[in-house]
Amino acid sequence: MPQPILPDLIRQLQTVADPSISPDASRLAYTLSLVDPEQWESRSHIMMMDLATEQAADFTEGNKDSAPRFSPDGHTVAFLRADYNEHKQLWIVDIFGGEARQITTTPVGVIDFVWSPDSRHLVFCADTNPESPPSAGDLTELPQVKEAHRIRYRYDTLGWRGDSHFHLFVVNLSDGPIRQLTDGDWDDLSPVWSPDGSRIAFISGRRDDRDFLALTEAYVVSTSGGEANLWSEGLTGVGGLAWSPDGEKLITVGSEAAAFQVIWQGWLYVLEPGQPPRRITDDSFRPYIAFPSTGRSPEIRWDDDDCITMLGETRGESFLYRISLADGEPRQLLGGGWASSDLSLDSPAHHAAVVSSSPTSPSDLHYLDLITRESKQITNYNRDFLIAHPPAGMEKFTINRNGWYIQCRLYFPPDFDPSQKYPLVLDIHGGPNGAFYDSFVSWQQILATNGYLVLAVNPRGSSTYGDDFMTAVLNDWGGEDYLDLMAAVDEVASRPYVDNTRLGVHGYSYGGYMASWTLGHTSRFKAAVVGAPCINLLSMYGTSDIGISFGEVQWGTSIEKAGDKAGEQAGERAGANGFEQFALKLLQKSPISYVSQVETPVLLLHGEADARCPISQSEEYFTMLKRLGKEVEMVRFPDCSHLFLRSGHPKMREEYLARTLAWFNQYLYLSK
Repeated sequence: MPQPILPDLIRQLQTVADPSISPDASRLAYTLSLVDPEQWESRSHIMMMDLATEQAADFTEGNKDSAPRFSPDGHTVAFLRADYNEHKQLWIVDIFGGEARQITTTPVGVIDFVWSPDSRHLVFCADTNPESPPSAGDLTELPQVKEAHRIRYRYDTLGWRGDSHFHLFVVNLSDGPIRQLTDGDWDDLSPVWSPDGSRIAFISGRRDDRDFLALTEAYVVSTSGGEANLWSEGLTGVGGLAWSPDGEKLITVGSEAAAFQVIWQGWLYVLEPGQPPRRITDDSFRPYIAFPSTGRSPEIRWDDDDCITMLGETRGESFLYRISLADGEPRQLLGGGWASSDLSLDSPAHHAAVVSSSPTSPSDLHYLDLITRESKQITNYNRDFLIAHPPAGMEKFTINRNGWYIQCRLYFPPDFDPSQKYPLVLDIHGGPNGAFYDSFVSWQQILATNGYLVLAVNPRGSSTYGDDFMTAVLNDWGGEDYLDLMAAVDEVASRPYVDNTRLGVHGYSYGGYMASWTLGHTSRFKAAVVGAPCINLLSMYGTSDIGISFGEVQWGTSIEKAGDKAGEQAGERAGANGFEQFALKLLQKSPISYVSQVETPVLLLHGEADARCPISQSEEYFTMLKRLGKEVEMVRFPDCSHLFLRSGHPKMREEYLARTLAWFNQYLYLSK
């Protein structure tokens, strides 16, 4: 008999990641991850698949191996393995097996690496820490103070940064010496070798205002070292990089917009020394890239026909695109109906492996023939679980609000009966420039398969719908985005199978902001689960790791500019009046300012190690609600960063899901 999906799916599901196709397309290496249900410990192994038979077997023996990459000659696989301190080190192993060889022993691990074209070297990215550890004679057991000399002294998930920076290192695999290639008071990330192996392109942020603004640039350095040359002057941000076949140019995902925006909406630019960046594409699709310091972007390939092959997204769906540099037209090769997170291509770019998630399956590998445009799913690790626990059904629809088209996804219980009445939960995504995709979202599936309708809306501000739509939220948090969400709820609530007396709302990060904002502006929701919210934008400005670099762009103000404007108007009282104006604007857009109007029972869920939306945000809301006699509970997740729902301890992830389901069951009157 079919069963609902429960929070223990964290210990039931397996995920695939990091595909790497051998140059001759005969083999596929990838990472298989799962949770040991008894030890509550995450495990990951490197798998090797024979693409002719589609049979896969364990390739490495470690319990925390990941990120395999074939050498260009196809003879060796490099990968990352966690050491006893949980720091990832670089290893290599022959494709026919045998003993793996450790390459690095860096103090805090390796975050990225790339093979040289001749397969004899690796460039890798690792942390450098100028703070010398105590000598052996020191009393190391005593607590040590920490000094901060810059605003960006910490970073969510990475933790304390101090004066540490990521830099590039090159290792010769024949004799083993490791040579530091870059240095300086900045991070150097995402290296890419030139075709002839003489240079390395990479992403850095070296402007004088780098401590205030999240801006990035593309640089090129000789593999023998020396000064790096800027290639992207004129762009405010760059993402993934790839060389032209002749090694004379670069293609990058770039932006001329404000900080952080390249992550959410970029364009393809051709870069070459001494020339301004040349934009190739429009905003009809979003080139997919990852945050460089916490994730690796998928492969981008520039082929001999002057075409770019890469992953991209539009309207909440992922596609494999081919873009001709001649006309910049993004042509969809394959995809749709899923969200893709990684890509690997064989040597001639005739075959691709893509990691995808769909509304009916959380994680699969698809193998694509780019010549015939045929694709097939080649992994199915969760088949038995999904047969026993059927996922929710999904309907997509669009509403028109004042000329803006708002796309929505509504998830139904597998045994949905339109003659019955169902409670409805509005789910709000983060960002605010994130988006809901055609993908498997654990809490949406848990709620829907346990008897709820779940409404996932992409209001203005969401990415993958074009730049104007995405930037409409800037300087308007809680404005038109809120009205878009309420219009979508109105649309669904008018359907006969929705019980309007049992409405709930859930959101995480900016979604938590919007959920708490909603509670201060309407009493229609009878239960709310608020995850890692932004509650007080004024205090968040000074306590978040991105309060300035992100907040000034999103909220449309800064303490510096407010002071300048006030000075023009108020003369000697410029400082005081400037701060008052600055503070007032942030507080007017803060849920904390409307706490007295909250009537809905609130569950706050927050990681204690969250540097992005610090737990003090939930603490402020909890204290205010409690003092006013409101119904509120706060659950704290020890050692959990802002990204713990993706990469945190399995026990904490399962607990978040269990608490969410239980809260809605309690207040929306469903049996547990």
